[in-house]
Amino acid sequence: MKIPLGIHVGERLSLEQTYWQAELADTNGFESVWVAEGRLARDGIVPAAIIASRTRNVKIGTGVVNNKSRNAALMAVTFKTLDEVAPGRAILGIGAWWEPLATKVGEPLRKPVASMREYITVLQRFFSNEVVTFDGEFVTMDDVRFDSMYRENKPVDIPIYIGAVGPRMLELAGEISDGVHMDFLLPPSYLTGAREAIDRGVAKRTDGRTGIDLTQIVACSVNDDDPQEAIDACKAFLTLYLAQQPHIAEHCGVERELVDRIQEVAGWPATPSDIKRAMPLVPNHLVQNVTACGSTDDAFNKLLSYHEAGVRCPIISTLGEKEQTLTRLAQAAKG
Repeated sequence: MKIPLGIHVGERLSLEQTYWQAELADTNGFESVWVAEGRLARDGIVPAAIIASRTRNVKIGTGVVNNKSRNAALMAVTFKTLDEVAPGRAILGIGAWWEPLATKVGEPLRKPVASMREYITVLQRFFSNEVVTFDGEFVTMDDVRFDSMYRENKPVDIPIYIGAVGPRMLELAGEISDGVHMDFLLPPSYLTGAREAIDRGVAKRTDGRTGIDLTQIVACSVNDDDPQEAIDACKAFLTLYLAQQPHIAEHCGVERELVDRIQEVAGWPATPSDIKRAMPLVPNHLVQNVTACGSTDDAFNKLLSYHEAGVRCPIISTLGEKEQTLTRLAQAAKG
């Protein structure tokens, strides 16, 4: 490929579409498949395991699970198991969850950077096959390790990517993780400050590494017969995000006033009809600044702009005409 590409699959797709996209990626030179877990709609681990069993080449990442709802020891065992299904292909993409959902389920965000540091420190010790004792503010372990009675307990190589957006979490990623899995709806210009934050973290490392990987999910929609239809598919997605995850607005150049107007129209949780009513508030230029949409050339050139800004591997999340989007961008990437 001209540039490495991955795909991002989530609950917008049926399970049949999810597996079809993963199998297409596996046989068409894509590097990775990342499984979302966000709203209370579909777990990320079960589809990741099925994708792992149905593919042979692509890496399988979570994009992303959170560090609140699963005990760190169980998370370590989960990914050890996923590595048994797809040896050397599992990636743990993990984020700090988001509000207001975290509070609504009784796990409000508190010191997200500190809690992420503790959680990942413990995961890395498990993956190194150590006996883990840890007495932190957020994570506590007492003399535990991988403890299979029927096979050898040994280290497992699971790269950890942090789903980071803000500068402090990006800096932490540079310091302790293997990569960053950046969220949707951030323009290429955001990468300048993001890379600076990552580099500050890398400078603190004590393991000799001089850099980490950088991936980013990019919402994509292609329709060569009707580019506006493709833009509208991404516009609906952006509107939903601004309504329900408004923290993203400050990073993608959206004024708070617009977010407030959208939230006045769309309630929680927003329904498709709510989003449709709010969409006219969002201009095309804003959509095209933070997504790859329109014709095949429009979308692929946007992916190239992310790559040139420092994203090693853009991760395609298909909207609208999903089959056309994925197949045409795959062809464009191959040249």
